[in-house]
Amino acid sequence: MKIYGDTNSGNCLKVKWVCDKLALPYGWVAIDTLKSQTRTTEFLKLNYAGQVPAVEFDDGRTLAQSNAIIRYLARGSDLIPADAFAAAKMDEWLFWEQYSHEPYIAVCRFQMFYLGKSASDLDPDKVKRGYAALARMEHQLAITPFLVCDAVSLADVSLLAYTRLAHEGGFHLDGYAAVRRWIGETEKSLGLPPAR
Repeated sequence: MKIYGDTNSGNCLKVKWVCDKLALPYGWVAIDTLKSQTRTTEFLKLNYAGQVPAVEFDDGRTLAQSNAIIRYLARGSDLIPADAFAAAKMDEWLFWEQYSHEPYIAVCRFQMFYLGKSASDLDPDKVKRGYAALARMEHQLAITPFLVCDAVSLADVSLLAYTRLAHEGGFHLDGYAAVRRWIGETEKSLGLPPAR
């Protein structure tokens, strides 16, 4: 399988992390989104939405959307709870991540880290919603060690990607002790070095 991705993208790193954790063989095809490499005719044949990550399997089938990809790759593994309700709770977090977390935490990070905006230039509503997402995570992680049950699941992989870099988007994690603990434990479980 080939993973078309940009290592600056948390959405792409999710896929890499799952493959590495599960020892799934893959080739990484570097795509520079800042150079519009997702807009080439060749790439649009893989993913007509022009987004990374995209995965091309050996049989020619392709799959896009990070959480759909990791959900497919991790089937039958310990990253998906065996209990059906727990697996549904994991999916709940996966959907929530794309709708209520990534549009705020990741977008603010992109604007500051890549576009050079200052924290004062960020959309106040995005900042407010980003902190609301962190508060939601803090509430859960004060109750359970990971987002679902007592072990790392795809929910943790998915939400780790941008939460561990939230500071690059101007978000301060000082008041989020449970989130900080969870970041460290999830990074360790995935064999990742601490975020820069």
